[in-house]
Amino acid sequence: MKKVITYGTFDLLHKGHINILRRAKELGDHLTVVISSDEFNELKGKKSFMPFEDRKYILEAVKYVDAVLPEHNWEQKISDVVDNEIDVFVMGDDWTGKFDFLQDYCEVIYLPRTEGISTTKIKKDFKD
Repeated sequence: MKKVITYGTFDLLHKGHINILRRAKELGDHLTVVISSDEFNELKGKKSFMPFEDRKYILEAVKYVDAVLPEHNWEQKISDVVDNEIDVFVMGDDWTGKFDFLQDYCEVIYLPRTEGISTTKIKKDFKD
């Protein structure tokens, strides 16, 4: 079984999120999604519209997702990959090069983001 992992906040789930989840799942048999905990978001200076448990609940209902785990810090990626026997690490191409250190543990792939949509844009549109 080929295992894939990706990370994100996945706040205000939208078409771009579904696209990256679908494309990540196409790279293997099992997709683990690791989402930022509320505490980790706070450390990063981010505030999610939805709390962790709601974001986790929604992602668990997405047909491409096989498992959802919490992210508590930047450093846990290596242990997540090793502990979950991950073969492929996937992130959006806005992160290109940032996770190349994981190539010692698995294949690293940066996928193109969906044009014209992002959680940041949605939040901005709500304010306007």
